[in-house]
Amino acid sequence: MAPVVVKSGPTCAVIALKCPNIKVTIVDLNQSRVDAWNSSDFALPIYEPGLVDIVKACRGRNLFFSTDVDKGIQEADLIFVSVNTPTKKSGVGAGFAADLNYVELATRRIAAVATTSKIVVEKSTVPCRTAESMRTILDANSKKGCDFQILSNPEFLAEGTAINDLLSPDRVLIGSLQTPEGRDACESLANVYAHWVPKERILTVGLWSSELSKLAANAMLAQRISSINALSAICEATGANIDEVAYAVGKDSRVGPKFLKASVGFGGSCFQKDILNLVYLSESLHLPEVAAYWKQVVQLNEYQKRRFSKRVVDTLFNTITGKKIAVLGFAFKADTGDTRESAAITLIKHFQEERARVVVYDPQVVESQIWMDLSEASPDISLDQIKKQVSIAPSALEACHNAEAIVIATEWKEFREINWELVYANMNKPAFVFDGRLLVDVEKLKQIGFKVMSIGRGDTY
Repeated sequence: MAPVVVKSGPTCAVIALKCPNIKVTIVDLNQSRVDAWNSSDFALPIYEPGLVDIVKACRGRNLFFSTDVDKGIQEADLIFVSVNTPTKKSGVGAGFAADLNYVELATRRIAAVATTSKIVVEKSTVPCRTAESMRTILDANSKKGCDFQILSNPEFLAEGTAINDLLSPDRVLIGSLQTPEGRDACESLANVYAHWVPKERILTVGLWSSELSKLAANAMLAQRISSINALSAICEATGANIDEVAYAVGKDSRVGPKFLKASVGFGGSCFQKDILNLVYLSESLHLPEVAAYWKQVVQLNEYQKRRFSKRVVDTLFNTITGKKIAVLGFAFKADTGDTRESAAITLIKHFQEERARVVVYDPQVVESQIWMDLSEASPDISLDQIKKQVSIAPSALEACHNAEAIVIATEWKEFREINWELVYANMNKPAFVFDGRLLVDVEKLKQIGFKVMSIGRGDTY
């Protein structure tokens, strides 16, 4: 069997590793991205712990990267469609519905190029019943003798732990039409995963249930984060400790401890987009109360960011005009270079509006990405104007030099291990640390001399 894939690098690299008898070709129209996958120094286009080692083991053996999309389609028995499905920016459903333009373009390309029957697999997170639209396109444009079976196989990966999630998944979900042909296609894909995933963890369900399950899972996880963040505001007002509250709640077997870590807010490519998609679906089905419920999860997330940035301003004597604020972390979470919906972007925008001087450091996010994100967040301000207020430092120590305050926006391990004594010595006094990730040892920093404020705790300084 020869799968071909659009994007979905980590997933297909693991398939190549665990299935040496299967040829896996990842195709992408972006030449620079393919060049990065094929680079001699393995400077891959995404950062994911463990990914480089797998690519080194498989590239050139049964894992290939190419811009020749048509050849990949022609040679494949199984095609993963893993393209972007961003939130629509205009038209019906703008701000909520998923933009399926790339899914449609990929589907039309498959129909135009394929000369033999294929199994087409949705890997992208898509609205419920997207497979129906894909089938309509394929059936209307396929060549004689070409039969297409469509499966849904959503990914349940967390950036930063994606390789471990793939090697030992909680479950693999495969949805198909409940026809003999659909079930045969489902079994073919299940046999790929069965090379390393226990059969009891490979769940086979109906096509529409599989599509909706991905949205539902992300919405439920985001809901937990917003719930604990709402409680963090109460903790700060009452003097309770959010870590202690989360620990106590998480000990209840009905709740569990995962995703009860308070923070400045969730980000990433999935949570907000998928919840908004669920909101749009609910409204389309004339379920306004359901839509309002899920919309509140996103609204609480935005509130958490505003609340945190306001706390910085209030603590710094109600003004940060002209003051230097060091923002440590720009990625939406540790162990990834992904900045989509990162809390740091919103915080920096708020600090800009208060006319602060902001210095940013992140160990994985490249400068060009930071400038692009800040420009998109403030479209009415030129990049030259942004650069008058914001600069990028090559290290955490340099970012903190002569700063009035440090804001921890990403939970990178290196921020826990900074030489805090040296940082304190080179900061303006009083020196403030605002921990948006519950990362630092508060008592240790207080002993050094810092005034420390953490999410979900009262004024600890």
